[in-house]
Parts: sequence; C-alpha cells; structure tokens
Amino acid sequence: MNQLNVFLKRKNIVISAKRYGIDALGAMAQGLFCSLLIGTILNTVGSQFHIGFLTAQIVEINQVGYTIGGMASFMSGAAMAVAIGCALQSPPLVLFSLATVGLACNILGKAGGPLAVLLVAIIAAECGKAVSKETKVDILVTPIVTILVGVGAAWVIAPPIGAAASGFGRLIMRATELQPFLMGVVVSVLVGVALTLPISSAAICSVLGLTGLAGGAAVAGCCAQMVGFAVMSFRENGWGGLVSQGIGTSMLQMPNIVKNPRVWIAPTVTAAITGPIATCLFHLEMNGAAINSGMGTCGLCGQLGVWTGWLAPSETALANGAAAITPTGFDWLGLVLISFVLPALLAPLINGFCRRRGWVKDGDLTLE
Repeated sequence: MNQLNVFLKRKNIVISAKRYGIDALGAMAQGLFCSLLIGTILNTVGSQFHIGFLTAQIVEINQVGYTIGGMASFMSGAAMAVAIGCALQSPPLVLFSLATVGLACNILGKAGGPLAVLLVAIIAAECGKAVSKETKVDILVTPIVTILVGVGAAWVIAPPIGAAASGFGRLIMRATELQPFLMGVVVSVLVGVALTLPISSAAICSVLGLTGLAGGAAVAGCCAQMVGFAVMSFRENGWGGLVSQGIGTSMLQMPNIVKNPRVWIAPTVTAAITGPIATCLFHLEMNGAAINSGMGTCGLCGQLGVWTGWLAPSETALANGAAAITPTGFDWLGLVLISFVLPALLAPLINGFCRRRGWVKDGDLTLE
C-alpha cells in the first residue's frame, strides 16, 4: 500500500472529492462555456443580425455544413476533456490526447455527453499520467494509452451514462411541468445553492440537460443568489462588489458563508420565492443551451440563454418539445423581473429582517 501511495504521489494522481468533484467539474464548465455556449451565442447573433461571416458555412463534415459557431459547439467534447485534463494537472502528451477522447465521448454520450466526458476524461487522464515518462518511447506510449483507455471507456459507459442523465433531466423537467409551484421552489433553491458553492451549477444543468420550465426556475435561483448577494452587500463592498458578484459569481461569498451561514438565508429564500413566480406566473422557459440554466447573471449568460431559446431553441430543448417563439412584452417583463428586479428588492428586505434578529451583522458580507 505504501508503494502504491508513493507511486500515486509521484504521478500527481490525487483521488479526492475536491480534485474530481470541484476542480474537474469547474474546469469542465469552462470548457463547455468556451465551446458550446460561445458557439450558440455566435450562431444566434449571426442569424438575428444577419452577419455574413457568422452565418457562412466554413467547413463541411460528413455532408454537414458548419458555421464558426457550429464548429465551436461541435468541439465541445474536446474542449471539456482538455479542460478537465488541465484541472488534473496532466502532462502535455496526456492533455493533448484528451481532445480525441472528449470528442468521441461527447458524441457517444449524446444528451448526457458532458457527464460522460467528465467521468471518461478523468479515467483517461489518470491512466495517461500513470504511464507518462515511464518508458523510453513516451511520445508513443502515453498518447496511445490515453486514447485507447479513453475511447474504450467511452464506448462502454458513455451511452448508458448519457441515457441515464438524459432520463433524469427529463424527469425533473416533466415534474416541473406537472408541479410548477413545488418544483419551481426546489429547482430554484438547489441550483442557486449549487451556483454559490464551489461546484459548477452550469455543468450540473448541462449534464442534466435542464431546459424549459425547469431551466427557467434554475435561472431564477442563480439570479437570486448573484443579484441578491450583490445588492444586499453593497454598503460593505460598494460598486466593485456589486459588479464582481452580480455579473461575476456569488461564490465570492463562500468564506463569509462558512463564518456565518445565516448570511445565506436571504438569497436562498429569495430563490424560493422567484422560482415559482418564474414557473407559475411568467412561465419562463430557458430553451437555449442547457449550460445557461446554471449561469444566472454571470456575463448575462442566463438571460442570453433565454433570449436565444426564444428565437432558436437548442437541440436539447427541441428534443424536449420546445419551439421558437416571438417574445411578447410580458415575456421580457418576466425575464427582467426574475433576473434583476425581484432579487434586488427581496434579498435586502429579507436580509434586513435577519439583521434585526441579530443573525447578520455589519461586516459579515465584506469580501476579502
């Protein structure tokens, strides 16, 4: 056992929840952001504003034409796998080989591709790291092992993983349609909490393929956390804190939450309020790329996802029965209220109650 521990340490193979559940998952979300999400935005902007170089087909693969955005989306599996390999501190030959693994895995995993890529990329990366620089022909052995292990694992486990993740996501979305109030509360609160925790709510939403009403509830919960924390901590953190939390991430408050968990009451209760308002009153659906459901106001990606979903639903949303619509003034009102206005009003009011009860004090929300 000691020899195994020494070997794992020498190879920088750290088997831990943090390395796989936080570092790798967070990196995967970034890879997905830089490929699928950006590709979706480019395609939507190009088609809506008739920008020639964004709508032109630049390459054809298997008789399918791809725009710039289409190519970015097509490469999402490779981008996720390389990002995961980077988070696992893989050596160069392993890292570069993961592009092939990720592309194959994402295709085999279909709707549940991101979850399959996460698991398979971890397996392939750690196996590649184990053999890296162990032979005199490392330039051959390391890529071959990484690719064979990764594609082999993808061939075996990606399809069932994809089917299971897709099925669970459909279950959540169907439950939200049947019980919009209850599930509006549950989805909004849980995804909002995940956004503030040091894990990736965006990756979770992408893995589950959350679109439709469930996606709208997820957007509501994320906005409640980000805008809620940003506005209710304004007197401690000023404009810098407002921007860094409101358009960046509410995860910045995690040190303060650890010190005093009660500072989390206001944005979480806000999410429990805005979630069912989104599902029951405004019927807010997020039919863009599923990753947008877990982005909130980060770079306004949640709002861009709703907008792109109105005009050109993603493949996942189309598979779940979505259709393009022409948004009405009521739709825009709902998006603005759920994303910005209600969190900015409710969170400070609820936090004021917490302050009067002595649960939250001056300085509890100050960012380091």
